[in-house]
Amino acid sequence: MTTVTRPPLKWAGGKRWQVPYLRPLWQPHARRRLVEPFCGGLGVALGLRPPQALLNDANPHVINFYRWLQRGLRTTLRMENDEALFYQHRDHFNTLLSRGKGDSAEAAALFYFLNRTGYNGLCRFNKRGGFNVPFGRYARINYLTDFSAYREAFGGWTFTAGDVEAVPLERGDFVYADPPYDVEFTQYSRGGFSWEDQERTAVWLATHRGPVVLVNQATERVERLYRALGFTLTFLDAPRRISCNGDRRPAREILGARNL
Repeated sequence: MTTVTRPPLKWAGGKRWQVPYLRPLWQPHARRRLVEPFCGGLGVALGLRPPQALLNDANPHVINFYRWLQRGLRTTLRMENDEALFYQHRDHFNTLLSRGKGDSAEAAALFYFLNRTGYNGLCRFNKRGGFNVPFGRYARINYLTDFSAYREAFGGWTFTAGDVEAVPLERGDFVYADPPYDVEFTQYSRGGFSWEDQERTAVWLATHRGPVVLVNQATERVERLYRALGFTLTFLDAPRRISCNGDRRPAREILGARNL
């Protein structure tokens, strides 16, 4: 497998920092298939580099981007750290979505540009399904136009877009699940992610017979839920990726484990 390990997207709340904690849990099971119901920015998958993986996300646009990377995406899209160009490309991306062309290579390239250039690596959509992240404020941005290195890295991986409970688990799968934080959640995809979604995710994963690692923000109700379902809990200090008030203290996270 190629040595590519750096995620291709900026990702708010990415879990690349967790890889040193996860690797000792993963290594005894490294021949299993890794399944991520919330694959997001791929920090964990690219950190662990499993030969076989099923990577799912509720956001179809990030999955479309990864599927095109599997095909060796190369693009001639104009990419500059320019505010006018950003909003021009954002409008065009949303037009493609409204016309049912969100699965195209052009949409994938535009999604990449918007992600790299938009504010803080956010991925946010309005209720009509339009991408609405504003222009970022970066001094310099390095863009890729040739993603062929990811083709080999993604070779044994399958990407799907859908609800967590629609992910087709097999008995021996190693599941790493990173649902959205237990906070008031701004639209990452249509429908958001409620407390009821948190509960059904945890309950569903507690029925899996293979190894499960489930992480979330360490709120009292998350801790109660995970303990009640038989997860063994470890608490981690997570680096904050976004802060609207300048608070850079570590965020407390729960790592719940079963069948390990």
